[in-house]
Amino acid sequence: MNHPALPSPTVVLCGPDGEAVGYLPKDQVHHRDTPLHLAFSSYIFDSDRRLLVTRRSSAKATWPGVTTNSCCGHPAPEEPLTDAVRRRVHEELGVKAENITLVLPAFSYRAEMPNGIVEYELCPVFTATAESTTLQADPEEVDGAEWIPWRSFATGVCDGTLEVSPWCRMQVEQLVELGPDPLRWAAGDPTQLPAAATF
Repeated sequence: MNHPALPSPTVVLCGPDGEAVGYLPKDQVHHRDTPLHLAFSSYIFDSDRRLLVTRRSSAKATWPGVTTNSCCGHPAPEEPLTDAVRRRVHEELGVKAENITLVLPAFSYRAEMPNGIVEYELCPVFTATAESTTLQADPEEVDGAEWIPWRSFATGVCDGTLEVSPWCRMQVEQLVELGPDPLRWAAGDPTQLPAAATF
C-alpha cells in the first residue's frame, strides 16, 4: 500500500544578525549553498553522568552514519527551543527529556561534507536528563545509540581518537571548559541566543 508522503517540517532561515528572515521546508534547506538557519543540539545525560551518544541514520542527507551527540533538530516557527528539544528527543529517541538547560547559547558553525553538501546553523546547545535510559529510537533518524561516561566521550573527542560530527567536536571542545561535571554546568545567558530563537 502506498502512503502519502508527510509534509517536510519547516525550518527558520536567519539573517547575518541572527534574525528570522523566512522559512523553508527542511527537505529544501541542505545542499551546496545551504542558507543560515536555526537549529539546536542536545546532550542527554543519566544520573551517572553517562551521555546518550547516537549514530546518525544512514538515510540522513548530512553526515549519514556518523557518531554524534544525543539529538539535534530544528525548531518550528515560533517554537521555543526548550519545547523543540523536548519534542525531538521524544520523537527520535523515545525518551522524556527533563531539566533542559541552555549551556552554549551563541554556538554556530558551518561545515561541508566531501560531496559538497553544507550545514550552516545557529545552533544553541542544551543539556537535559533522561527520565529513563530505555530507548525507542526512530530508525529513520538513528542507526544506533549507547550511554557512554561523559569523561570518556569528551576525552576521545578532544584527542581525536573518537570520530564524531563536526558540530559535536566543536561543541565538546567548548563544553569541557564548563567543568568536569555535566550536571553542574552553569546555565548560559539567554540574551546571547539568536534573535530568531527569542519570542
